[in-house]
Amino acid sequence: MQVATGALIPLLRKLGDLLVAEFALGERVKKRVKSLLTELEMMYVVLRKMDDVPADELDEQVRIWAGKVRELSYNMEDAVDTYMVSVYDGSHGDLGPNNMKNRVKKFFKRTKKLFSKGKALHQISDAIQDAQELSKQLDELRQRYALEACAAGMGNIIDPRLKAVYKDIKELVGIKGRRDELINQLLDGDRMSMQQLKMMSIVGFGGLGKTTLARAVYDKIRVQFDRGAFVSVSRNPNIRMTFKKLLYGLDNIKFANINEAVRDDEQLIDELRAFLQDKRYLIVIDDVWDEEAWEIIKCAFSKSDLGSRVIVTTRVISVSKACCPSSDDIIHKMKPLNNDDSKRLFYKRIFSQGGQCPIEFEQVSREILKKCAGVPLAIITISSLLANNDQQINPKYQWDKILNSIGHGLAEGGTIKDMQRILSFSYYDLPSHLKTCLLYLSVFLEDHEIRRDRLIWRWIAEGFIQGGEQEIRLFEIGERSFSELINRNLIQPIDVNIDVEYRTEGCRVHDMVHDLICSMSSKQNFVTILDGTKKRKNNSDVMVRRLSFQSSMSELTNHQIDATGMSKLRSVTLFRTDDGLIRTLPNFQLLRVLDLEGCDLEEISHICIENLLHLRYLGLRNTYVGILEMEIGKLQFLQTLDLRIYTFDEV
Repeated sequence: MQVATGALIPLLRKLGDLLVAEFALGERVKKRVKSLLTELEMMYVVLRKMDDVPADELDEQVRIWAGKVRELSYNMEDAVDTYMVSVYDGSHGDLGPNNMKNRVKKFFKRTKKLFSKGKALHQISDAIQDAQELSKQLDELRQRYALEACAAGMGNIIDPRLKAVYKDIKELVGIKGRRDELINQLLDGDRMSMQQLKMMSIVGFGGLGKTTLARAVYDKIRVQFDRGAFVSVSRNPNIRMTFKKLLYGLDNIKFANINEAVRDDEQLIDELRAFLQDKRYLIVIDDVWDEEAWEIIKCAFSKSDLGSRVIVTTRVISVSKACCPSSDDIIHKMKPLNNDDSKRLFYKRIFSQGGQCPIEFEQVSREILKKCAGVPLAIITISSLLANNDQQINPKYQWDKILNSIGHGLAEGGTIKDMQRILSFSYYDLPSHLKTCLLYLSVFLEDHEIRRDRLIWRWIAEGFIQGGEQEIRLFEIGERSFSELINRNLIQPIDVNIDVEYRTEGCRVHDMVHDLICSMSSKQNFVTILDGTKKRKNNSDVMVRRLSFQSSMSELTNHQIDATGMSKLRSVTLFRTDDGLIRTLPNFQLLRVLDLEGCDLEEISHICIENLLHLRYLGLRNTYVGILEMEIGKLQFLQTLDLRIYTFDEV
């Protein structure tokens, strides 16, 4: 929700200082800026709360209000940016003390600039006044409908991950071998290691079956321990309730009334330690998201030499390491199912005749399974769409339809909704700025290999990376964001450079995660994707802000996007050479990012970019562009110009 507002607030502060520094009239405008800032910051607090709640748990009024605030932020950001561009002095020093002709020209240029600054001041003053009036209206709406309360969500949504906890082992595929491997690691070893408390973490992104595997291990070896408990923590943990669940799971008779008992965290920890100190126990803590939460939970485990075992599941790599500090502890990284297990799981859920696939469905099955990439959740979800309760096989055209819909926003309903909710938990756990960075990956093609530097410079150009400590450059902050998305298993690292501290040079987004962020981007009007599917049709009532062009120019007509709806376009990514779109570039004067990487521009005589004064990023890598006009010098705000040519084996 904060995609525009996060960059707008520091921009408005800078504007207020600039106005006072340059104009006597600026003091009045600065007061308006300050007032607008106060109102926006209050709305920003509400937006951040809403951003932590899944969209389907928000009241409709809240979503409408958030959309209006977002559009206000975008429009105000554009107005401030336009003002900055219009008053920026791009002169490069004196043109020569003895050159009278040039000095006269310079005098007239400065006079004209002074006039344009005055004109720009009145424009930004009017824009701030309009924004202030609208923000007051939105604030009144917020108070009238008590939107903060609505933003807390409905709170009655059933967690779809519960199904994994109680899944019958007979229904599972590819789990037995992994289960037995983990059991051997947990229970084997020399006498000393067998007696010590041993920790195991199971780590991987959503849908790989971490909970299912942990449950299978727990059920198999529980009888070998005096006491056992299986407790889920989840994204926003209630630590006190977690401790109470542990006590009840360990002894449901002794602690039958523990939920009604009044205990603080310290008392519950003491009670757990006292109960466990003379017992050999097996405990599973499922779905830990936060290192700080783990540091509190682990205080409850008594370290007696009785051979106790604790298993933790998590989506976050750093959490898995925090759970296993000792060299004797075990970190198990979940891997997708292999090809044979993927087919077996897929077929047994669709075909009744012993799980055999008819010949006419083999090719489409292979293509569907390739999209699922061995993720059990994806395979189960897609197969449920194809399974037929009356034992009849759905016609092939329905299979083709499902295949074509993967990566283009699967229809919501039933298991599809469950899958998206499970994957979306990782998104909603992110800090606000990382949510924006992740959604931005939807501009890239499915299965695209994304270079790290290209992505970070684009984040910076869009204003997603804001300055922290003064000594840290924006690019370094961007590198941290990139690494954190890898840490949370939301992007898959590729081309790790072992010569430079194992630095990851690029990433790829799993198809199912890509599908999720494309869906979210569309709903929030964050990115508009044109790829030849009607599912990407944009709402004509809202402005297109970022355009990812993955098909031909004719798609504009197919999607009925009015040219006026793109007047405030700030980002264009083109994956296919298209003369028509390139000719329209001068119309998009608010563009910050223009990325034509990989398009063959050798035959295009001229790219008209001199009017794109807002441009921060110009990507012409591997475009074989012939001529770059001198007018590029007018782009005073340009931060990144990528003209390199690379071979196809390079990331």
